[in-house]
Amino acid sequence: MTKLPRRPALPRLHNAMWPGLVGKGPDSEPPIDLDTMLRLTAGAEVDGMKFDGVDLFLFDPHVSIDASDGDLARLADKVRALGLMVGSVVAPVWPPTGGGSAMGSTSERQCFVEQVRKACRIARKLRELAVRPYGVVRIDSAASPAEWAKDPAGNTRLIAETFREACDVAEDYGERLAAEGEICWGGMHSWRHMVKLLELVDRPKTLGFQADMAHTLLFTLGYNAPEDRILPEDFDWNDTDRFQAALQQLTAALRPWTIDFHVAQNDGTVKGSGSHDKTGHHCLPHDPNGKLDIVRDAGHWMRDETGQLTRSFQHICWDGCMFPNAVMMEQQTWNDILATMIAVRAAHGWE
Repeated sequence: MTKLPRRPALPRLHNAMWPGLVGKGPDSEPPIDLDTMLRLTAGAEVDGMKFDGVDLFLFDPHVSIDASDGDLARLADKVRALGLMVGSVVAPVWPPTGGGSAMGSTSERQCFVEQVRKACRIARKLRELAVRPYGVVRIDSAASPAEWAKDPAGNTRLIAETFREACDVAEDYGERLAAEGEICWGGMHSWRHMVKLLELVDRPKTLGFQADMAHTLLFTLGYNAPEDRILPEDFDWNDTDRFQAALQQLTAALRPWTIDFHVAQNDGTVKGSGSHDKTGHHCLPHDPNGKLDIVRDAGHWMRDETGQLTRSFQHICWDGCMFPNAVMMEQQTWNDILATMIAVRAAHGWE
């Protein structure tokens, strides 16, 4: 009997739960509850393979940042019963969610750090409950590029100081932080500013970068930072070689810092809905307007300049925010997404 080749088991494949919340609310569609998001994730299956886990947003109505140990034990049981695990968690560091600007007043920055502390407590508790074997706590500057631009050097210095305080907290809980660069976060809104901030914080063992393929694509286009664009304004998307060179330049700068990775698609435009500012427009994996070859371009983040696997993270997560609820409630949507994740792992995974 011919022995079939083994499928790579790492990185684990996760689905983000926050698309049920981000961009939803009074000015948009109703949120999708956590139980529904978990059910849709657990229900996805392709060729006998399923999602391994989920990444969580620590905010109501999904997971309260003030959840008790009992609440977290019940959450762990619920996730485990569906055959899933938890990976990375998002700290609600923004002013509307109880946090504050990382470059704001002393009290605002204290609120930011306190939300990180609460998130790290939850992250550690989920580890102790044996449902979270890996993952990071996600943060950003919780400030707009327009506010940051009023004093770029001074505001970047304040963000770095706040991030260093957050690193102290994370280390107390045995956690690592990942800063997700997006065009909507001041001081993190271009690839050059993101690298400068990480270098200024200078805590590489505790603070790294969370790369999202949809958001980092916009770094190459210079949204909110035209001086840092890599591709020209009149770029022809049929010029694959030039596009690949741009991704190589981008990832050469940020990949050494990357400790958490989101697989995503983008059509080269921005989108915002509800209370969420405009940022990288997530698309479905087979969107005909998508500018990324997801499997190919994931390799820029998952392999180094010599083509060797970095193995810098134990799981990868699909992130697709601000999709219509009708799309998100279709089980086939998540089967298609899972198939894409499986293909990424087949190309860049390991045993």
